[in-house]
Amino acid sequence: MAKKLMKGCEAIGEAAIQAGCRLFFGYPITPQNEIPEYLSGRLPQVGGTFLQVESEVAASNMLYGAAGAGCRCFTSSSSPGISLMAEAMSYIAASELPVVFVNIMRAGPGLGGILPSQADYRQATKGGGHGDYRLLVLAPSTVQEAADLTMEAFDLADKYRSPVLILGDGLIGQMMEPVEFKRRIEPEDLPAKPWATTGAQGRPPNIINSLYLNPEDLERHNWALAKKYQAMASEVRYETYLADEKLDVLVVAYGSVARIARTSIDALREKGLKVGLFRPVTLFPYPSDALAQTALRADRVLVTELSTGQMLDDVRAVVAGRRPVEFFGRVGGMIMSAEELAEQVEAIAAVPV
Repeated sequence: MAKKLMKGCEAIGEAAIQAGCRLFFGYPITPQNEIPEYLSGRLPQVGGTFLQVESEVAASNMLYGAAGAGCRCFTSSSSPGISLMAEAMSYIAASELPVVFVNIMRAGPGLGGILPSQADYRQATKGGGHGDYRLLVLAPSTVQEAADLTMEAFDLADKYRSPVLILGDGLIGQMMEPVEFKRRIEPEDLPAKPWATTGAQGRPPNIINSLYLNPEDLERHNWALAKKYQAMASEVRYETYLADEKLDVLVVAYGSVARIARTSIDALREKGLKVGLFRPVTLFPYPSDALAQTALRADRVLVTELSTGQMLDDVRAVVAGRRPVEFFGRVGGMIMSAEELAEQVEAIAAVPV
């Protein structure tokens, strides 16, 4: 398939179709409305079903039923809508169902504003719903990567029988870049799901459930889920940029902010400062070991994100006091410029170690 100029939201929608998804349940909220808008026209063209429902609560519970029947399905929303889906996420994780969620983050808290933000990091990585469950979280920084990770999210959801979250923001969702869809999967070519509730003909019935009244049974189930989340450590992904040498400052950023950071780093390198970038692609599992090793090559670490400092907590835990960790953030829909970020890096680099 030739490259096509697409918005990030549109690329996510098309990638889901290319991954063999034929069911979407959702409710409109800015800045992700282009995903349901695109799918409302595109899904019927491939024999799929688009359903705009009455609320995010309804959408997320429809996913439970569709995934339980063995169908690839997904939904998308933005911050407040994802909060409404959090209860169903917990049920879906507990019932071990493969579902893909997409959060194109907006500014908050509360209703906030429609401009980009990264303030849902804790919600995504620490569990927005109740109980001992985790989401595998993928954070794209380009439109091409948003498409690639969306396709991969469906495979990972099936592999682990667990929900997967694509965590983007309004910049990723609204910008336009060339996209190439590198593979296509038809629903009939997907591996069988013998656990699905497809009708007990010639086999014992399958039961999908998250209710365990016997505490011993519930404890066993929780430990089995925990073992699965530990196995997800094999899926850790990250990217470094100019970070394989002794550094004055290591910048840690994800998603859209990592793009800004690369521009800042190029400018600072021209001034003679040794600055590199560490970009987590998986936010859970977090690339802790790789970050720890990379941070030791730097005199200082600077975390930058569109929040008051949410990933900052994880970076400080990883670095564990072995290097000073500073922070620079913008919030409320404000976005730092490459020049602003470069000034912050220069300022902390000028302080004696």
